[in-house]
Amino acid sequence: MSIIYALIAKGSTILTEYSTTTGNFTTVTEQILEKIPPGNSKLTYVYDRYLFHYISEDGLTYMCMADDAFGRRIPFAFLHDIKDKFLAQYGRELGLESSSMAYSRNEFAKVLAKQMEYFSTDPNADTIKHVKGQIDQVKDVMVQNIERVIERGERIELLVDKTDNLNQQAFVFKRRSTALKKTMWWKSTKLTIILSGIVLIFIYFLICAACGFPLLQRCIG
Repeated sequence: MSIIYALIAKGSTILTEYSTTTGNFTTVTEQILEKIPPGNSKLTYVYDRYLFHYISEDGLTYMCMADDAFGRRIPFAFLHDIKDKFLAQYGRELGLESSSMAYSRNEFAKVLAKQMEYFSTDPNADTIKHVKGQIDQVKDVMVQNIERVIERGERIELLVDKTDNLNQQAFVFKRRSTALKKTMWWKSTKLTIILSGIVLIFIYFLICAACGFPLLQRCIG
């Protein structure tokens, strides 16, 4: 379960995007972008086993694609997060300045990649957003079938490279497992050091009790 693809666009022009795998899902997102009405809106489109979530606000659209099992709360938390970061970096006016140029803000893809990994793998991502109250309740966000924006006869077979996706998930799992092993090893090492120190101190006091404190005069003399 993860966020697979994310983009920021002005109208149908993509300013920046990032994906964790390969596939033809960009064809679907392009059609969704063309159908987004003017004004502020939020919506989730259902397509097979994937969900396309977007927030359209002040002329910019923030969109991501995720597994349907990933739910909606975390993807919308992700969208709010990248919206805040994009506006903090460029400002609304600056972000719109190059709106006629595709991928004019593609240096922001590094931020998309970092936040996609964070919201896909870190269990604290959803909790932090919930506690801070920085995300609206998704229960008010409408859910529609993708067929509403795709004309009859234009059915697209959504293809996502499962191998790449599984490899990425396996890599994340391996990395987290390695980090956990290192953490457990360090805790075990610290405990061993502490226990060894306690044993040495105890032996020292036993010797002092027999030989005199603190310089062991009776035994040395």
